[in-house]
Amino acid sequence: MSKFGRRDDKDLMGLLVEASTASLADANIGGKDIDAIYVSSMLSGELSHQTATASALADELSLLPAAADRIENGPASGGSAVKNAYAAVASGLFDTVLVTGGEKMRHVAGATVTDLLATMTHPTAEYMQGATLPSLAAMFTRLYMERYGVEPRHLALVAIKNHRNALKNPYAHIHREITLEGIYSKPEAELNNPVVSDPLRLYYSCPITDGAASIVITSAENARKFSDAPVAIAGIGQATDTLAVHQREDPTVLRAVQISSQRAFDMAKSKPKEIDVAELHDAFEILEIAESEDAGFFEKGTAHKAVEKGVTALDGDLPINPSGGLKARGHPVGATGVAQIVELTWQLRGDAGGRQVSGAEQGYSCNFGGFGNNVLSFVLKRGD
Repeated sequence: MSKFGRRDDKDLMGLLVEASTASLADANIGGKDIDAIYVSSMLSGELSHQTATASALADELSLLPAAADRIENGPASGGSAVKNAYAAVASGLFDTVLVTGGEKMRHVAGATVTDLLATMTHPTAEYMQGATLPSLAAMFTRLYMERYGVEPRHLALVAIKNHRNALKNPYAHIHREITLEGIYSKPEAELNNPVVSDPLRLYYSCPITDGAASIVITSAENARKFSDAPVAIAGIGQATDTLAVHQREDPTVLRAVQISSQRAFDMAKSKPKEIDVAELHDAFEILEIAESEDAGFFEKGTAHKAVEKGVTALDGDLPINPSGGLKARGHPVGATGVAQIVELTWQLRGDAGGRQVSGAEQGYSCNFGGFGNNVLSFVLKRGD
């Protein structure tokens, strides 16, 4: 990974090169061994005025004549790039693929980024009515509060946990400890934690982030040539749901998360109870709660209680977002799905430093596109 945050020192291509070269070095692999490059970036043209990013990266890394493709699937672009690279290797089309996701976002006004992200919503039923991703998340949060008894303090507890984890992640965007008193329970908390879209507040939402992440995917047989500790992508699932949130039978149920997770677990011949560590797509803190339920880790309407009990803390029974998650590690949208896989790889190899989950053998990630209308889930296992 590159360092996430505000990266005025590098443009988008510089960030992609930073992560890619680190990934190639970590894999002990030479350029001649890379058959293809998949670059995931949602907004490279809109925000960096650069398209054909995969072709440019192949040239920058001197990996010519490797095949090169840019993959775009909103905030799930990274997951889609990993999935397509896996399929290319599994089919025999390519032996080894470099997957790099990245985004340069913080050099433009936040309102511009919010508007561009809102173009993922339904064009007439949502976007033309002024709906944004924060407004959809706010309505989703309100429904969850009314139906399941989730309170703002539960959102605060998720944020506090993820900020605490990010303090142990040198790549994270935000290195700032926060407290319940500071963002929720004391009178001045309203000033520290202003409303974004009621009931969502600043600390219940992820930041806008620059950054890139990269992995090398090859066959299990080839992996042994480059690494003593390869990690296997054991299961992949992808599913879609209605574009317009109001058309769903129950808007509090993330059907695409349910289906993609089940497909990933089935492919991996695994179950939620066997997962040791998870990276969830908490663009808004309510999503960590909801995704953990719809992925099968907790019964519907109970995950906020698990957070309260410390189950999802770094030393809990199921650590969620040891990286700091999107909330504190950051969310460069095209990089996020790849960054989740990077974090799980480090966890399963025992390379996560101060945030290491003890004895982790299986990991799960959820890369959430749009507002749950295109979701990818992955199960990773430590190599034998």
